[in-house]
Amino acid sequence: MRARLLAGIAAGTLALLTLAANPASAADNAAPTSPDGALLSVFHGVPGLTVDVYVNNKLTLDNFTPGSMAGPLDLPAGTYTVAITAADAADASAPAIGPIDLALEAGKNYTAVAHLDAAGAPTATLFTNDTSTTAAGQGRLTVRHVAAAPGVDVLAGGTAVITNLTNPNEKVLDLPAGTVSASVTATGTTTPALLGPADVAITEGTNTIVYAWGSATASPATLALAVQTISGLHGDPSGVNAGEVGLVADGGTPAWPFALGALAVAGLVGLGFARRTAPQRS
Repeated sequence: MRARLLAGIAAGTLALLTLAANPASAADNAAPTSPDGALLSVFHGVPGLTVDVYVNNKLTLDNFTPGSMAGPLDLPAGTYTVAITAADAADASAPAIGPIDLALEAGKNYTAVAHLDAAGAPTATLFTNDTSTTAAGQGRLTVRHVAAAPGVDVLAGGTAVITNLTNPNEKVLDLPAGTVSASVTATGTTTPALLGPADVAITEGTNTIVYAWGSATASPATLALAVQTISGLHGDPSGVNAGEVGLVADGGTPAWPFALGALAVAGLVGLGFARRTAPQRS
């Protein structure tokens, strides 16, 4: 059932169009401006597919390319209807994905991801970002597996710190601030690395969210990495949300702020066939 967009969608649409223009980064944004607001970022993690995004039949993202991050948007809480079409479609009457209703709760911080499922079919996942306060001297690392790939382990210094992470799940760790060497391997193995090894910076008071997206089974493989950061968690539970995207092709050099070999692809405004919400940590 299609839901009507709440008051304020016009402003949100303009903001999204502005922030989506640069695939390399999305502008910083404060926490929701009111207790009734929510923050939403959008990540496009379906390789080789440029799309248009319609929100309540309004064109919101035009020619949204793989690897792009948009937002965060400061939106009124409520339900938004999203349809994903081929690029330059005349309207939202023949969506490739959706339409689907996306419910945003007041005071929460979300990232919607369009990605491939483990078998390689397009889907979408809505993640609730953990913005709870971190302890002094600690940062947060969130790893999200949103790639067409089997379960993976995340190794730090050769030791598995995350095991059997499967698509479209996430793992959240609070760690001492510092730098660790991380890589991603198939579950139960230490070599060869699917992604990494690379140095990962754990920043105090920041949730560093790593997405592994693309496909391990495509020929050639299209596995890539993207990073989103939410800072200010040592004092403000809502934080400041900044989206940064970095890509790494199989065998390439990572170009992301902390370059983790963590997995988790995704991103589009709650569109898709299998929408699920990652649990919010208290």
